[in-house]
Amino acid sequence: MIVRNLEEARQTDRLVKSESGTWDSTRLVLANDGGNFSFHITRIYEGTETHIHYKHHYESVYCIEGEGEVETLADGKIWPIKPGDIYILDQHDEHLLRAHKTLHLACVFTPPVTGNEVHREDGSYAPVDEI
Repeated sequence: MIVRNLEEARQTDRLVKSESGTWDSTRLVLANDGGNFSFHITRIYEGTETHIHYKHHYESVYCIEGEGEVETLADGKIWPIKPGDIYILDQHDEHLLRAHKTLHLACVFTPPVTGNEVHREDGSYAPVDEI
């Protein structure tokens, strides 16, 4: 059994901060934990916009706190996000994530991330076999 505490994990290298300063993510479950998913608590900071395009990962995102929106770039559709909402990037959707109030999100990735990923210029993480 694995038991971790969010605040304790934030004091370790499991807390990853974006170079842009728009978000941080605490990786509570990673690939080396042996599951077929990773689980993160991510904060998207108020007043920011982040370009994301997970070409090699399937992601589901549940909003715990805050307010924002997701814009899918293929069609320009804007989806408001508030506590209790989930969005699922089932088509590897390229999108912009905007926070009107700091978003606290629970995120699940398949395949799992290793914790060493950084967003590339196109908003993606490298495929698992390239990390």
